[in-house]
Amino acid sequence: MSTIVQRVGRRGIFAAAAAVLALGGGLTLAAGLGSNDDGPPQPNQGPTAVPDIDPAPDSVAAPVAPAPGQAPAAEVTDLGPLLAASAPVAIDIPSIEVHSTGLVPLSVGADGVLPAPADYQAPGWYTGGPTPGQLGPAIIAGHVDGPAGPAIFYRLGELVAGDEVAVTRQDGTVARFTIDSVRSYAKAEFPTSLVYGNTTNRAELRLITCGGAFDRATGHYVDNIIAFGHLIA
Repeated sequence: MSTIVQRVGRRGIFAAAAAVLALGGGLTLAAGLGSNDDGPPQPNQGPTAVPDIDPAPDSVAAPVAPAPGQAPAAEVTDLGPLLAASAPVAIDIPSIEVHSTGLVPLSVGADGVLPAPADYQAPGWYTGGPTPGQLGPAIIAGHVDGPAGPAIFYRLGELVAGDEVAVTRQDGTVARFTIDSVRSYAKAEFPTSLVYGNTTNRAELRLITCGGAFDRATGHYVDNIIAFGHLIA
């Protein structure tokens, strides 16, 4: 059975945990989401290259010019739309014909490994981070293929900027995201801090699967495909 291997550091990933980067000097993640991807890849020592992606710009209102004798006005940060915490229960990506009502929670074990969903057609969401719509990056991972053929995220690499993703949540609300970019990274150079780190000033989404060539000698795909998006409503 295929496994996702997502190695998560011990100090925490998000602002509430106060720090990022723990395993071997760096937080690492490698996802094995293909039919024969049965063993954990060798952990690396953190990102070794600058990711080819523009970070989300800060959205800060210009300060108001003070009247004589008044102190300067404080800058106001626009966080964009935000939602309260609520677990995701369904995901729809019309442009690549993805619809799933079987999202499963994934949590990191004592060994630092995030297991794969047992169902190849069911994406999993990382419970250690924000739920979709909360401030920070929500993580949803899915298989690219399985024993019977294409799996839930088989066409993830076809996403383009502007495509929309709708995540229905347990409280009945729908978090609507737009895709900003889609990138492929070698597993040895997985940009863990970019994916997991609380480096944004808005609610964001990361969709992850395997990609690139399949290495039959190791039983792994050599790359991860990651779609980056942000909440629009």
